[in-house]
Amino acid sequence: MNGTETNTDRREQARRLILAATVVGAFYLCWLMLRPFVDVLLWAGVLTLTFNPVHRRILARTKRPNLSAGLTTLFVVVAIGVPMGLVTWAIVREITPTVGLLQTAFGQLLDPESELTGPTMRWLGRHVDLEQIRHQISEQLQTLGLQLANRTLGVLGDVLGLLVRALFVVFVMFYLFRDGRTVRDALASAIPLHDRQTREVLRRIGEVAGASVNGVLVIATLQGVLGGLAFAVLGVPSAVIWGVAMIFLSLIPLAGAFVVWIPAAIYLVVSGAWIKGILLALWGIFAISLVDNFLRPRLVGKRAKLHELFIFFAVLGGLQVFGLIGLVLGPVILAIALSLFEAFRHPGEATAPAPTAGNEP
Repeated sequence: MNGTETNTDRREQARRLILAATVVGAFYLCWLMLRPFVDVLLWAGVLTLTFNPVHRRILARTKRPNLSAGLTTLFVVVAIGVPMGLVTWAIVREITPTVGLLQTAFGQLLDPESELTGPTMRWLGRHVDLEQIRHQISEQLQTLGLQLANRTLGVLGDVLGLLVRALFVVFVMFYLFRDGRTVRDALASAIPLHDRQTREVLRRIGEVAGASVNGVLVIATLQGVLGGLAFAVLGVPSAVIWGVAMIFLSLIPLAGAFVVWIPAAIYLVVSGAWIKGILLALWGIFAISLVDNFLRPRLVGKRAKLHELFIFFAVLGGLQVFGLIGLVLGPVILAIALSLFEAFRHPGEATAPAPTAGNEP
């Protein structure tokens, strides 16, 4: 009898091992099939989370899931696709003039005959070779310009591939909007946590994604637009490129749009347009910088609940690992990790809030 039970147990264990190996192999094959489209799924997920409030309002009015998902997807395409296309076209046109502007600006700053920086440059000239420094900077800028031009041409040459992936994102977004509740319930059932902990983890994902996109991206975009408009009004060349640069710098903690507009104001003063330089400095202080101080508490508030240092490395690490979408994914993954860690520390309880800073980012 014992021998029969032992053989039965062994066969059962063998079946479980075979089943487990089969499941692992099947999931590995699924991963290989989905790996080329991970960026598509990530972009679709982030955009769906971002515009989910819009979808809920449309669904409340139409009462038709297919129609509301289609209208929300169309809204996302118009709200993001059109501005991105126009900005990309403007950047392509202004790359070469921007490099020339940088060469001229550095030349004037390092010019010993400059009225503003001349005395400092003449003093430095006694200790370092300024002519060699100007030559090296000029060569580096020319190399940068060629690299940017080549990459731009490469992107333009792969427009068809980009359009196809964008269509995939739109396609996935439609189904995520329509079947979002089903997807969320499936993910919740797959997480091996108690119901309260699962709800807390999903809530934290929504909070951090909302704070990252609806808050940080909106603030950065407003700062970039205000800076770009000021550059255009004051006649600074390549205003679109500088505006985009301010947007990206504003997304990085401990950096900001001031990295662009302060040197630009100095350049205007050095080049003799001191009135424009002063106006740009005043605009930067009382408009661009105040946007962050005024809107961040209202758009972000305490939803992120992450320390500034954590946010800093999460954003930079997300950019390194995931590319542009890492600006959002980095903080979201960090929030998930901290929530799961709290669930591990306090089993059976709702997860505790993540560490907070004295001043919320």
